[in-house]
Amino acid sequence: MRLRLPVIPRRRHDGLVSARQRDGAVSVTSGASGTYRSLVPARLDRLPWRPFHTRVVTALGVSWILDGLEIQIISQISIFLEKQHKIVLTAEQAGLLGALYLFGEVVGALVFGWITDRLGRKKLFFVTLTVYLLSSAVGAFSPALWFLALFRFVAGMGIGGEYAAINSAIDELIPPYYRGRADIYVSGTYWAGAALGAAANLLLLNPHVLPTDLDLGWRLGFVLGPALGLGTIFLRRAVPESPRWLMTHGRQVDAELVVGEIEAQVWSDGVELQPIPESKALAITGRGKVSYRQFWRTMWIEYPRRSIVSLSLMISQAFLYNAIFFTNGQVLVDFYHIKIQDTGYYLIPFAVANLLGPLALGKKYDIIGRRKMIALAYGVSGALMVLSAPLSFAHLLNATSQTVLWCVTFFFASAGTSAAYLTVSEIFPLELRALAFASFFALSLLVGGVPAPLIYEHFVTGSTSHLALAIGYGVAGVAMAISGIIAGLCGVKAERKSLERIAPPLSAAPRPIEPSLESP
Repeated sequence: MRLRLPVIPRRRHDGLVSARQRDGAVSVTSGASGTYRSLVPARLDRLPWRPFHTRVVTALGVSWILDGLEIQIISQISIFLEKQHKIVLTAEQAGLLGALYLFGEVVGALVFGWITDRLGRKKLFFVTLTVYLLSSAVGAFSPALWFLALFRFVAGMGIGGEYAAINSAIDELIPPYYRGRADIYVSGTYWAGAALGAAANLLLLNPHVLPTDLDLGWRLGFVLGPALGLGTIFLRRAVPESPRWLMTHGRQVDAELVVGEIEAQVWSDGVELQPIPESKALAITGRGKVSYRQFWRTMWIEYPRRSIVSLSLMISQAFLYNAIFFTNGQVLVDFYHIKIQDTGYYLIPFAVANLLGPLALGKKYDIIGRRKMIALAYGVSGALMVLSAPLSFAHLLNATSQTVLWCVTFFFASAGTSAAYLTVSEIFPLELRALAFASFFALSLLVGGVPAPLIYEHFVTGSTSHLALAIGYGVAGVAMAISGIIAGLCGVKAERKSLERIAPPLSAAPRPIEPSLESP
């Protein structure tokens, strides 16, 4: 039986006002056994880029800026507290503080990733952001190390949870032709936050601006993130729930309402949308709640190759970035004898190079393709990282040349890393997308991210630090290069394809069976 929705009255729903349906674009076809056919994915995918999409990536992507800001601030403040302040840190404690923040991201990603697949993307936007804002602000009033460490962990939970919900929502709302570059641009803005943090520390940690006896500069650093994130709450009010998530969770009419509102905004901009043939409808049966058993079966039995590619990309980039980013300030101070308050002059260009990489190369991931570009970015950055090992060991680098080499290396590494996040969030079925992202994100931090600051902090401060650090650089570079090769051989050609074509929803009826699920 064919059901065609009538003109929908104006009413509030998920923060949106429903729109008049045009040209019969909204249709639901019911069938036996609770199966229905929906044009929601096809309608979202046929949209051109409009201000709505810009608002979505702006409101959601700010989380990456906050994370970059947080990690840059804590990496420099750790050195500051270690050297000359009331809350005295050893080098190992400074590394532990960074590791606790990352471990908080692990816990937050897993907890909130599972919740957002069950309760929806939009609800988690506000929960995770609130956790981050409050805990980071409270950390500014730390009277002792244990207090600071606790709230750094909780702040990490908020940011980790943000990633799981946000990457899923962005991929599900952005049309296929723009999805790759949009996701990569958003991930790249992490480095805008890092640059902001480095610039802020030039003032906050400068004893001539804020004398150390005021016990104020480093505390203000922890307030910057919440101050920036506070305005995000209002921006997110305009971001709807993912219609794809609604569609697969038994809320077909709600999904139609949200898509209708988005289409109304496009029509109001003077863009005419053509009707979609019924042949593009997706058959959906049941609800999209997934058990842990079904989750692991899907990941490692239906999609083993994709899981291996995802794990490889995520672990290698986590090890590289968290090893270098948490210790680059320490290297500048201990190896090249740069003053603590002057490290920002070297870290700002490093952050800018990381930002320019995704901006310059992001579009090519939609045109040239994911596999080729990821292999290129990981391969080049890995080779340059390996090259830095003998140069470091032979004392052939100074602060300037080391920074230049870092800038070139991470121009490519940043674009590759952003594409890794894109890959993990787009190649698995919708019902477990957030938990899949959270799982690989958590595993990458546990295996490569959390240990890296502790290991490299020891390398930097050890008696044989030049040799140990050179070996560490070489290992990180080899890991990146190997991951690039794996992605080039086994990655998924997801460019300009609908999410449902890349990985059919678990509730789709019927679903393709092996071996087509694992086709590259």
